Amino acid sequence: MLRTLNLGDDGTIPNNPDLPVLIYGNAFPETSTDLASLMETRFTENGWPPQWRNGIYAFHHYHCEGHEVLGIAAGEAEVMLGGTQGERLSLRKGDVLLLPAGTGHCRVSASEDFLVVGAYPPGQNGDIRREPATAATKRAIAELPYPDTDPVFGADGPLSDHW
Repeated sequence: MLRTLNLGDDGTIPNNPDLPVLIYGNAFPETSTDLASLMETRFTENGWPPQWRNGIYAFHHYHCEGHEVLGIAAGEAEVMLGGTQGERLSLRKGDVLLLPAGTGHCRVSASEDFLVVGAYPPGQNGDIRREPATAATKRAIAELPYPDTDPVFGADGPLSDHW
């Protein structure tokens, strides 16, 4: 199940004025024994080379140098998107978040086994920004190229419909 979420600038976190967050519920089977590897393979096949396995920081931050996909490979968590007045989401194993550059995100709570696979399109990265966005930061976010493919479903995935 796909859900979209549009977030506005909150004065500190710029979010993305043009692109929604894509929330893929149950994008991967929870029954997989090695979901992290399955996610890494799929993301790679779809042009999003995985960069890391870890969690989500417990502080509000955003990226201006990369769109980010977060695959929930184990456990569950509550996250806040969009800044301190944003949207709370409950995520579980098999879910995927696609965050356009500028989107604030923060882990509120998580199970002990919480594990995320993170990836970015080629040439982009997850720079950590916590400071209020400047005009230059917002310009960099607006000028960041769109990815060629959806990280979960490839060339014909929902990314092309929503971005």
